[in-house]
Amino acid sequence: MSSGQLSRRQRELLDDWLPGAEVVKDHSWGLVGTIVLELLYDGARHVVKAGDERDSHLAREMRAHREWLGPWTMRGRAPQLVHADEDAKLIVTRFLPGELVEGTEHEWRPDTYRQAGELLRLLHEQLAVEDEDFEARGQAKALWWLDQPHRIAPDIAERLREQVESWPTPTITLVPTHGDWQPRNWLVYHDVVSVIDFGRADLRPALTDFARLSAQQFRTNPELEQAFLDGYGTDPREPEAWRRNRIREAIGTAVWAYRVREEQFEQQGHRMIAEALTN
Repeated sequence: MSSGQLSRRQRELLDDWLPGAEVVKDHSWGLVGTIVLELLYDGARHVVKAGDERDSHLAREMRAHREWLGPWTMRGRAPQLVHADEDAKLIVTRFLPGELVEGTEHEWRPDTYRQAGELLRLLHEQLAVEDEDFEARGQAKALWWLDQPHRIAPDIAERLREQVESWPTPTITLVPTHGDWQPRNWLVYHDVVSVIDFGRADLRPALTDFARLSAQQFRTNPELEQAFLDGYGTDPREPEAWRRNRIREAIGTAVWAYRVREEQFEQQGHRMIAEALTN
């Protein structure tokens, strides 16, 4: 098997791991340098993820597979790791059947969110560590984003900067998190929800995995939020920590989306900023 999208080392590894594999479909997004290919090998489908020289996500994905995804994979709710090489930024998993929840009727079904809440609880409850520096790192990163090119209005940017600089930096509990918990990373197969894409997995406060949903689906349908909380079991969104996280997420969304020229996502970031400052 060969593909001009991959580096020579990545092609060599794939030829060794899955000799003669056939590329069935290219699932790459195109916004970043990660290549995602669906392959057929020995009668079974696999998914290959390959990062470029700037990639920082594949190492996180490998860690997630090795340390945190057991409660999901043992239930068939996340893909199984087959091969990985951190130096080559290459990972192979077994193909997980299903269709993406985003854009289908399942995106607006409460049962989808109840299942997603249950799955997230399984991830979060595995480990908890206290971190004295997480909030300080988050504060510094938010200020760094504000220093990057963006289209946030100058008066709004200054208001954000003042607020971020005033934040306390308390010790906070971290758990394994997905990092991009939303319907575009959920699959549904025979009405059962599963999970993909662990490139942002890391130890963070549990509430951070509520951020995408709160900025999107929960805004328009409170029934989905309640179903999600029913599945998860509790609500970890302590008000002050949640407000800080909302502002961090809003800034990062607006600036990153401008960087990659994803205008619709950038507009969402500006809306998130307005709502976070208002609320």
